[in-house]
Amino acid sequence: MTRIEWLEGGASRSAQWRSESGWPAPKKVVVADDTMSADAAYRLALDGTALLWRGDFQNARQLLQALVRRIEHKGDRARRAKPGKTPATPLEAFHRHRLQQLQRARTLAMLVIPFEADHGIPLRRAPDARLACLEAYGPSLEPYIASLRELLGVIGAHEWRRKGVMIPALDERIHPWYGVFSPVRGEYVELVAQAPLPTGARLAFDIGAGTGVLSAVLARRGLQVLATDMDTRALGCARENISRLGLASQVDIVQADLFPEGRAPLVVCNPPWLPGKPSSAIEYAIYDPDSRMLRGFLDGLAAHLEPGGEGWLIMSDLAEHLGLRPREQLLGWIAAAGLEVVARHDTRPVHPRASDQDDPLHMARSQEVTSLWRLRAAG
Repeated sequence: MTRIEWLEGGASRSAQWRSESGWPAPKKVVVADDTMSADAAYRLALDGTALLWRGDFQNARQLLQALVRRIEHKGDRARRAKPGKTPATPLEAFHRHRLQQLQRARTLAMLVIPFEADHGIPLRRAPDARLACLEAYGPSLEPYIASLRELLGVIGAHEWRRKGVMIPALDERIHPWYGVFSPVRGEYVELVAQAPLPTGARLAFDIGAGTGVLSAVLARRGLQVLATDMDTRALGCARENISRLGLASQVDIVQADLFPEGRAPLVVCNPPWLPGKPSSAIEYAIYDPDSRMLRGFLDGLAAHLEPGGEGWLIMSDLAEHLGLRPREQLLGWIAAAGLEVVARHDTRPVHPRASDQDDPLHMARSQEVTSLWRLRAAG
């Protein structure tokens, strides 16, 4: 386990370093408290120096907000300094946006706080986040250091897990775990709820189950479901949701890389929609390196379909509008896998970003369509 080291009170100290985003332990660390100004903290964070907070917890939250404002102000000044520049292509805008988000996240991750072995936070006015941290990290054997920003994400995920996300297609709530993609994009769930089932289908494979939301929808439509995932968090999350919904007798969830053994009349997959390298473990639900999951699903689909069966590929075309993957490439992969398109059901996204003109990727998002591709083995 990686450790972070620093000097405090004239003595050398160290602790376990924890980062779900995969940030390495900072090499430079200074102890900070309520006396540090936001400007001084910002300069240190930009330089890659971690600020180990020993002051009031709520003041640390305010300092984090001050760092956000300085980052945004710097971005505004840079944009004003380059008037009249030719608008970026969607692909350029995407890469620029990702770089900015990565730099922003790295700077904000420099404000770090201590944790006790039981996940308690030994700072004044700190919240009791032990249950939230236990859900995200599991048991800890010793004290550790983590970024305040990550902690706030852990607390937010705990609230999502506690309250759940309402799924109209189920008229029930799905409860996502930390690190498991939340089904807030309800349009793709509706596509699975509405598409016509293959004639006589009684069994479905759900490839990459995540929270288990699509397995639940398919089970509610009367199917037996065999769901797979590789991620242990996703497996636990899906099992808990399926049990909560009273569908455990209809849904079996197993750990597998893509397909389980055997064939089914319906095989469903909702892979990450954007080809690209994730910058953290959590981003694996968004980015599919080298389109591995997409191509693996297509290449293996025909061998796992019963005669006359269908594979349902649920995909947004955002990657096409961003210039990351042309439609012709997707169609070429489908044909090369010995598949043909039976039909395609389309819907427009309804999430707020689709209509937010201030979003850096608005040009692409405004054209986005989410589709359920019905595929079968070519005759």
